[in-house]
Amino acid sequence: MARYTGPKTKIARKFGEAIFGEDKSFEKRNYPPGQHGNNRRRGKKSEYAIQLAEKQKAKYTYGILERQFRNMFKKATAAPGITGEVLLQLCESRLDNVVYRMGIAPSRPAARQLVSHRHITVNGEKVNIPSYQLKAGDVVAVREKSKSLEAIQNSLDNASHVYEWITWNGETKEGTYVSVPQRLQIPENINEQFIVELYSK
Repeated sequence: MARYTGPKTKIARKFGEAIFGEDKSFEKRNYPPGQHGNNRRRGKKSEYAIQLAEKQKAKYTYGILERQFRNMFKKATAAPGITGEVLLQLCESRLDNVVYRMGIAPSRPAARQLVSHRHITVNGEKVNIPSYQLKAGDVVAVREKSKSLEAIQNSLDNASHVYEWITWNGETKEGTYVSVPQRLQIPENINEQFIVELYSK
């Protein structure tokens, strides 16, 4: 299973945002990595550098590698609607992302692991593909045998975010992916237009 396994705080510092979730190391040193940190003189970034950085930020945020991300962009280009918005909607519709949004896991990597280890069901069927694309109305649940897992319970106890496109039932530990989120409903700080411009070159 291909995924990024390198240093996360360093990447977060590069973008100036805790893109992998809560990070105490990032809070202590929220300046760019490198020997000189804030003191390094940085020239004005080129248009290409800005676009590339935005694409890299989106990839790291959702835990997607280049080939998969490019394929998603092709899919978004072929779909009706604004390409950049559709691309983010495809990212948000991934099973690992929805498991994270529902609060079943504290982070996307943790959600990816739960899905891979067959702790999650979609419409009653076990699904172990993190990139599985959900459709409006799909029911995502914690598998019966996994409901007592301490990691899942701790995550649900600490979950505080509520998203309009998702419903969650804490008693049955299942939720519904009600609809594809609109751009305004997606909280990620990503300028998708830069990504579209980069891939369109």
